[in-house]
Amino acid sequence: MQNRSSVVIAGGGVIGSACAYFLRRDPGFKGSITIVEPDPTYRFAASARSASSIRRQFSTPVNVAISEFGIEFLRQADRGFSRGGPPGQLGLVESTYLYLATAAGRAALAGCAAIQTSAGVSVRLHDRESLAARYPWLHTEDLAAGSDTASGEGWFDGYALLSALRKANERDAVVYLRDRVVSFERSADGSIVAAHLEQRGRVACAVTVMAVGTRARELAATVDLDLPVYPRKRCVFVFTCPTVVRDCPLVIDPSGLWFRPDGTHFLCGLPAEPDPNVSTDDFEVEHALFDERAWPILAHRVPAFEAIRLTGSWAGHYDYNIFDQNAFVGPIAGVPNLLIASGFSGHGLQQAPAIGRGIAETIVHGGYRSLDLEPLAYGRYLSGAPLREANII
Repeated sequence: MQNRSSVVIAGGGVIGSACAYFLRRDPGFKGSITIVEPDPTYRFAASARSASSIRRQFSTPVNVAISEFGIEFLRQADRGFSRGGPPGQLGLVESTYLYLATAAGRAALAGCAAIQTSAGVSVRLHDRESLAARYPWLHTEDLAAGSDTASGEGWFDGYALLSALRKANERDAVVYLRDRVVSFERSADGSIVAAHLEQRGRVACAVTVMAVGTRARELAATVDLDLPVYPRKRCVFVFTCPTVVRDCPLVIDPSGLWFRPDGTHFLCGLPAEPDPNVSTDDFEVEHALFDERAWPILAHRVPAFEAIRLTGSWAGHYDYNIFDQNAFVGPIAGVPNLLIASGFSGHGLQQAPAIGRGIAETIVHGGYRSLDLEPLAYGRYLSGAPLREANII
């Protein structure tokens, strides 16, 4: 029975596992780590049901910086998991995101591009003629602008990243318990003294990290923390196209639909309208979403897609922050030894390396050292000062 640990991490998905990974690689950390995860198969984990892409075209500078570290982490994959190196065999495909805009959205696209350029992103703005020349398979008559990058974006195998992080952690004596944290026990000063598990009972701890994805709101409530994070369902559809669409990036249509290559197939998705909060166990694919909305948009944007054939689909969840669509990361005022990593709204997988490193630095050194994640602090919610991320897919 594991009844005491220096650090207890609630949630063993990619965020929780990344926190443990970077803790183990900090020479200043000498304690023990226990990760509590109810499903070691990760069958319904966001990491396993993600489209697993990474971009730098965000509207907030901190997110751009987070992805800068993320892409470098993935690029160095061939070094393998070692004491100082990131994982191997993650299937990174370097490409770009292509954001498309009509006349109504052109100014907003240019504004985001200016933010990205000032943050060092090699973003390129296209007018309609430039788009047609660069992507000749694209229907551009109703478009006014687009943006892509020269480098630093793409997609990868998210489940492989999660598996590699867990494997490295277990090799380095991180304990994974198959269980669920259901509440926290607090002392008189408000700090966490133990996590209470569904099956194993009480585990005493010095520090705890809450990285439970879509269940964060209910767990946060056990320490009287109001967390505006809810499960939102996203369906991903897999299709083939008989016509070769060369040099296809990850495309974001003005309608909100996205698509990208996946080997010899394509993936696509778009949010439902309306986009309700869902139960944490609702993974039913909304097939009408493809037939009634996605397919017509695909066929309009890429004429070759008129002849596509649907071959598969799945549904996954976002831990969606309804306040400003950005994550809450770091310490919580009034709960001195609780750190949070929640509300990623669909970009947690790509942000996991930088978030894990930042949480580890805070635990060991009392603050961020490599990248200041303070803009993502929970305090912005309490003060009513949203850090809104416009580029949510």
